[in-house]
Amino acid sequence: MLSPTVTITYHRFEFQKWEQIQGETIVETPVSLTVNGQVWLTLMCTPTDLEALALGFLYNEGIIETLSEVADVRLCEHGDNVDVWLYHAAERPQSWRRTSGCSGGMTSIDAQARWEKSIENTGPRLTPQQVESLVEKLLQEQELYRDTGGVHSSILSDGDQVLLRAEDIGRHNTLDKIAGQMLLKGIWPPFRVLVTTGRISSEMLQKAARLGAAVLISRTSPNALSIALAERYGITLIGYARRHRFNLYTHPWRIEQSTLLTPAQQAENPAS
Repeated sequence: MLSPTVTITYHRFEFQKWEQIQGETIVETPVSLTVNGQVWLTLMCTPTDLEALALGFLYNEGIIETLSEVADVRLCEHGDNVDVWLYHAAERPQSWRRTSGCSGGMTSIDAQARWEKSIENTGPRLTPQQVESLVEKLLQEQELYRDTGGVHSSILSDGDQVLLRAEDIGRHNTLDKIAGQMLLKGIWPPFRVLVTTGRISSEMLQKAARLGAAVLISRTSPNALSIALAERYGITLIGYARRHRFNLYTHPWRIEQSTLLTPAQQAENPAS
């Protein structure tokens, strides 16, 4: 089986002197996804949680809805292919679109057309302190990053506890791995918060919407399209999140603050 890290020797120049260092670096490897005996595509990824990655990718692409549709999922002995057998036929998308994701993310051109469901304007609200705490929890879950650097991390939370975690060289892969773990472990909390180190592209936002995340928090920035999609899907989008600060872009009513109105209050006070 493939390891997510390899040992390397490199040279560091620091304070006017050279030092030879032995350390770990993250692995990026091609892993094929085979569905019902047909190779669909090759994913560039870090070789961890590959069964979850395969199932999560199919879920986020709208190919499957529940684990009951899956007859078998199996990683081959060499670790470079995941076989997924479904109880029903599945048509391989004719076209794949390369996204802005790290390691060349892929999605079918018509994936977004398969589902559009807005998050309800109800549910709990987070305090700014909870947002800060979740960012801290994300940092604590970065096991591979602490060993190697150069890897993205994401967590699924109910607003308080970390329920699932994933790491990968591709930020988009972390959300696919989270989706696959949700299917495999049957973890679907009523209130879902995703926290990630990755930049929020439109692909990341769409995956978060597919997973029913009411709140999406990133250590880095969203772009114009992801902000527009978050507004459309009813997702509270937070960027540049640090221990003591963050930027709030859409649906601010989910974060407790006396000056932010709920959708119902905004309807009652349109001039506000």
